[in-house]
Amino acid sequence: MTDSPQTFLTVKQAAAVREQFGTPCYVYDRRTLESVAGAALRFPAPFGFTLRYAMKANPSIGILSIFRDLGLDIDASSDFEVERAIRAGFAPGRIQLTSQAPSRRLAEHVERGVLFNACSLHQLEEFGKVAPGQSVSVRLNPGLGSGGTNRTNTGGPASSFGIWHEYVDDVKRVAEQHSLTIDRVHSHIGSGSDPEVWKRVTRMTLDLAAMFPDVAAVNLGGGFKVGRMPGEQSADLQDVGAHVERELIEFQERDGRGLRLEVEPGTYLVANAGAVVATCIDVVDTGRDGYTFAKLDTGMTEVTRPAMYGAQHPISVLGSEGSGSSDEIDVIFSGPCCESGDILTPAPGDPETLAPRRAHRPRIGDLVVVGGAGAYCAAMSTINYNSYPQAPEVMLEADGSFRQLRKRQRPEDVWANEIEPA
Repeated sequence: MTDSPQTFLTVKQAAAVREQFGTPCYVYDRRTLESVAGAALRFPAPFGFTLRYAMKANPSIGILSIFRDLGLDIDASSDFEVERAIRAGFAPGRIQLTSQAPSRRLAEHVERGVLFNACSLHQLEEFGKVAPGQSVSVRLNPGLGSGGTNRTNTGGPASSFGIWHEYVDDVKRVAEQHSLTIDRVHSHIGSGSDPEVWKRVTRMTLDLAAMFPDVAAVNLGGGFKVGRMPGEQSADLQDVGAHVERELIEFQERDGRGLRLEVEPGTYLVANAGAVVATCIDVVDTGRDGYTFAKLDTGMTEVTRPAMYGAQHPISVLGSEGSGSSDEIDVIFSGPCCESGDILTPAPGDPETLAPRRAHRPRIGDLVVVGGAGAYCAAMSTINYNSYPQAPEVMLEADGSFRQLRKRQRPEDVWANEIEPA
């Protein structure tokens, strides 16, 4: 069975993208973005709710502006993302910095009103020096992890994310030393689609929150599973939310505090609202007992996830202007780079093993669409490898028109910052 493309882009529209913008080209769909964000905003929360967008998933100003207008807040992962969010029109108070790296602009962020989430004891110390007497959030590692692969697991002893839960006394010591108020507790483990995991994470996070009498909000992070491929399960936010809601109510009954809930999905909000329109540039095979390879003009330079950890994306051969072959064969889809790992169809979770896809027989010049490319693709690509220019991004508007969000990089921009020898 041939993988179907993402639902928002028709064959005619894919052809129009190639005609107007060339390939490869990222395409995002406004209707999908607004629909998914609207569903996420309805997450059950008995004592107040904040939906933060983890902008590292896709920081395009076109996407940020849509979420800004819908009332979402921002989770930023670096000083640079803070600046990007402010440029996109987010008020500083709607931005929280949650960074692996200590901030180099912490005093400036505090002055502007950007919220801070301390992800290590060192970060908490630095915040105390810059902003003694103020309120702050702390990210704690509750000791439990979950995720599709070890590389997407952000909790437990194998993860460097957050302050280890056994160091709560150290958190209190640092807070007391600098007269800090811990008013928010954050945990994020890459929780997936299992409501029972979310229930456990909520309970563990609330147990940590109970140790801080001034905590008024808990942030459960993101990691909601998105099914990109046929048969993959997506998280049911209402089901997950019902479990979380019960835990929050029970905590209020035990502790007397009704805690505001925050979640910060990234992938869930944008993954299936994006695709890459590409062209088949060559077809080769390795004999009767080998493989047929369809070489595309997109690969790790636009969609790095398969090469990194065997992530799966739906891929559809649409033919030339939609008049493709009806013959189906097993195909390995590869990218244009001189790199053996530039494969778009590895085995699930195993980037070192090839996994042929059943697809329409590809021909040189055929349109090909890579789906599920709204999250961690443009934001996490290996642009400029082999000196390939960065691909453009466009938005499919509700009226069917395309609005360009980013131009294709010019070749000379690839080496623009180089300094020639004297």
